[in-house]
Amino acid sequence: MFIYSKFILGLFLILCSCTQPITSNQLLKSSINYHDPKGQWSSFNNTLNVTMESPGKTNRHSNIIINLPKEYFYLKATRDTLTTEYVVKNDSCKIALNGKSNLTEEQLQVNNLSCERAKLFKDYYTYLYGLPMKLYDNGTIIHKDIEQKTFQGKDYLVLKATYNAQVGSDVWYFYFNPVTYAMEVYQFYKTNDDGTIIPESGEYILLSDIEIIDNIKMPKNRAWYYNKDNTYLGTDMLNP
Repeated sequence: MFIYSKFILGLFLILCSCTQPITSNQLLKSSINYHDPKGQWSSFNNTLNVTMESPGKTNRHSNIIINLPKEYFYLKATRDTLTTEYVVKNDSCKIALNGKSNLTEEQLQVNNLSCERAKLFKDYYTYLYGLPMKLYDNGTIIHKDIEQKTFQGKDYLVLKATYNAQVGSDVWYFYFNPVTYAMEVYQFYKTNDDGTIIPESGEYILLSDIEIIDNIKMPKNRAWYYNKDNTYLGTDMLNP
């Protein structure tokens, strides 16, 4: 009788645990296990070739080198006859325009070239292609509650993230496939000075297809839209 009671209690605990809602930490870990099953992101050292298409503009082709262990970032972007190059190594920065690095202040200003912009590109590419692993970075605040939401006809588990003041003031939402835990959408909003969301601000990004680089499943296509009116902004396409 005692053994039978223990069996019933064990079965009850198993059934209870199966019906418990997933926590934000479990969701994030499950998604990272899908995208980066071998934990390769922290030692990532590879090249990304990205084509950006935008309505009314010619395509921009970018060659990007990210070497996280050596804190090295390189970007060469070409649109029409203009080619810009950035190198960020630790705290140093180098800039070139059409192969020339001895640029005047006027050339830098006219072409919107600066070390601040170089670091912005570095943060942009390492953040977006490093998701969801980058959500473990210092300064990221993962909210406990998981929302179940239908977006464009698909069901998702949605994770909310905010950031310390030193990192940023935007509010981000990350949409995960409830079966595979793949990240399929993310969305951000701007905030007022008091931290409240500005509903008409920000953008959402639809992720489609997968490109595997260094055993990491990265989104092949990222299509950008305005939150306010669903206006299409452009698509980043990761080429093999």
